[in-house]
Amino acid sequence: MKRMNIAEFFQKKGVKRFIIFGLIVLILYLMRSMINLILLTFIFAFLMDRLVEFTAKRIPINRKILAVMLYTLIVGLLTWGLVKYLPIITMEISQLVKRITAFYAEPHDNVVINYIESIIASKQITAYLENGLSFLLKYFSDISKTSVQVLIALLLSLFFLLEKPRLKEFTSKFKDSKIAPFYYEIEFFAQKFTRTFGKVIEAQFIIAIVNCTLTVISLVILGFPQIFGLAILIFFLGLIPVAGVIISLVPLCLIAYTIGGFIKVIYVVVAIMIIHGVEAYILNPKLMSSKTDLPVFYTFIVLIFSQNFFGVWGLIIGIPIFVFLLDVLGVTNKEIQVETRK
Repeated sequence: MKRMNIAEFFQKKGVKRFIIFGLIVLILYLMRSMINLILLTFIFAFLMDRLVEFTAKRIPINRKILAVMLYTLIVGLLTWGLVKYLPIITMEISQLVKRITAFYAEPHDNVVINYIESIIASKQITAYLENGLSFLLKYFSDISKTSVQVLIALLLSLFFLLEKPRLKEFTSKFKDSKIAPFYYEIEFFAQKFTRTFGKVIEAQFIIAIVNCTLTVISLVILGFPQIFGLAILIFFLGLIPVAGVIISLVPLCLIAYTIGGFIKVIYVVVAIMIIHGVEAYILNPKLMSSKTDLPVFYTFIVLIFSQNFFGVWGLIIGIPIFVFLLDVLGVTNKEIQVETRK
């Protein structure tokens, strides 16, 4: 009777789902050395699949041919950009690091500046900024390793798109196999993951691109130096929900103060506030449902923990993973949806 009760306990759907989810987490932990490749492959595959679907609705062309054309275009643009602008970007990011470091090292007589420095130093903003700058400098300096990972991820995502119908057909065969219970649970998590993590990442990328474009235009008008380096920094910080805007203000205000004093700082703050208003009142309502709009307190708590566990990646994937877990736990009754503008 006792054995039967134990067997029945493990046969419960909730228990099986929890155990399988734990196994998935354990497998990912054991594969943590490959986490960059796994995340890049998923992000590329998801975003490119959405781009192919978006383009296919407007251009009547074979899906496989369209996918190859889009990948060729993107890889070509990336290669051209790296060959032409990589030395400039690396130099400008190094100069940004030196400029910000020099600013902190110099003594300031201004009470306001000293007060702001103390606030920044006492918060997580300094850690995020240092991690972000070192992350960019490391990746653009060690471009060979990064390029290999990006290339493999692009190839894997391309093969996924080219064989997507065949992959679905082959994977469906596991429904009638001896591991069918595992298949159904993995399918459940995969659907949740795609619907939440993937689409929130998609929205973050679109918002980051728009924010980066508007901010760079503003910085060019204000006469900022190192525009290429700042553009890369602003784009990556734009991938961090809510906190990215606040963190990006730190280097921008420091540079503004060094080149134009408080007047330039005011101009930068006003420009960022306008751009943030565009994001908050136009982009977010269009790209995300209200179910993904976490309170600011929750957002910062998730970012702090995810940054400590996953490093710089945690700042980008922390919120999507948290939204995915909320969906799995059934915290929201309605399906979380993230839609792109049609």
